[in-house]
Amino acid sequence: MGSQATVDVTSEEKVEMLRTMRRIREFESEMQNRFADGELPGFLHLYIGEEAIATGVCQALNENDYITSTHRGHGHCIARGLETNRMAAELYGKKDGYCNGKGGSMHIADVDAGMLGANGIVAAGIPIATGAALSAKMRGTDEVAVAFFGDGAISQGAFHEAFNLAGIWDLPLVGIIENNQYGEMTGVEDHHPAESLDDLTIYGEPYGMTRQQVDGMDVEAVYEAASQAVEQARNGGGPSLIECTAYRFEGHHEGDSEFYRDEDEIEEWRQKDPLRTYPEKLADEGALSEEEYVDLEADVRAEIEAAIEFAQESPLPEPEAAYEGLYSEEADS
Repeated sequence: MGSQATVDVTSEEKVEMLRTMRRIREFESEMQNRFADGELPGFLHLYIGEEAIATGVCQALNENDYITSTHRGHGHCIARGLETNRMAAELYGKKDGYCNGKGGSMHIADVDAGMLGANGIVAAGIPIATGAALSAKMRGTDEVAVAFFGDGAISQGAFHEAFNLAGIWDLPLVGIIENNQYGEMTGVEDHHPAESLDDLTIYGEPYGMTRQQVDGMDVEAVYEAASQAVEQARNGGGPSLIECTAYRFEGHHEGDSEFYRDEDEIEEWRQKDPLRTYPEKLADEGALSEEEYVDLEADVRAEIEAAIEFAQESPLPEPEAAYEGLYSEEADS
C-alpha cells in the first residue's frame, strides 16, 4: 500500500468542494422528481450519497486530464465541470444535450472537457481510460487518466486486462473503486471472497499497483488520496488503485424495490452523509458561516432550476439526426 502525503486544502477550495457536492445532490434530487413525474425517458441511476468521491478526485485533476465514468455518472460529469443545463437537456433527450439527446443518462460524454464517456456496460470505461493514458504517454504529455468504477466491476475481465497492461507499460492511470456496498442488488460480501472484503485494492496487487483505501464519504480524504495518485502518475510513477468506501442512498435505479437492504442500514449510513457532515465541519472551522451556506444553497437551487427550464425548452432532435455522428470526420479515407 502506498504512503499518503498530506495535502493542504485552502478554505476557498473546501467551500468549492462543498458547492460541487451540493450541485450534484441538487441536480440528482431534481432529476429524481422529474423522473417520477414521467418527464425523463429511459433509466435513471443516481449517485446520491457518493458525491464526495467524484468531487475529491476531480478536484485533484488538471484541465487536460481525462476521466471515464459509469452508468451512475452524473456526479462525475458535474465534478469534471460539465454544465448542468446541457446535462439536463441530455437526460431529457433533447437536441441541446451533450450528445444531442442520443446518450441519455447513462452515456453522457464531452471529449473537450476530458470526459470520455459514461457507460452502461460494467467496467467498460476502464479500457478507455487505459487507452487515454497510453496515448498521453506516447505523446509525451503530463496528462493523467482516471477511471471511475464500482466494486462489481473488479470481477470483469476488462478490469484485469486493462490494469495488467497499465502495470506493464507504467501508464499514468488512476483507478477509483467506488465501493458503495452493492453490485446492483448483490451485497459486496456476496460477490467478492471474504479475504478481499477488507481491501478491494488487493485485486491490483499482481499488476504492481500503488494502492490506497479511503473513506469515500470524506471529500478531503478522497482529495488527499487522489492528489497523491495523480501526482505519481503525472511524474511517471505509474498506475494506482484507490478504494473509496461509500454508500448509495437510493436504489440501483429508480424503481428498484430495494428488497435487499433495510431502513436501519440506510439510516446508519445517512449519519455519514457528506452533505450533512461537511457543512458542519466547515462551520466549526470558521470557513463558512450559516448565512454563507444558505446563500450557497440558494445559488445552487437557482442553477438547477434554470437547467431544468433550459432542458424543457430545448427542441427534440430531428429524425435525420439519428444518422449523424456515426463516423469520425477525421478518419482517413
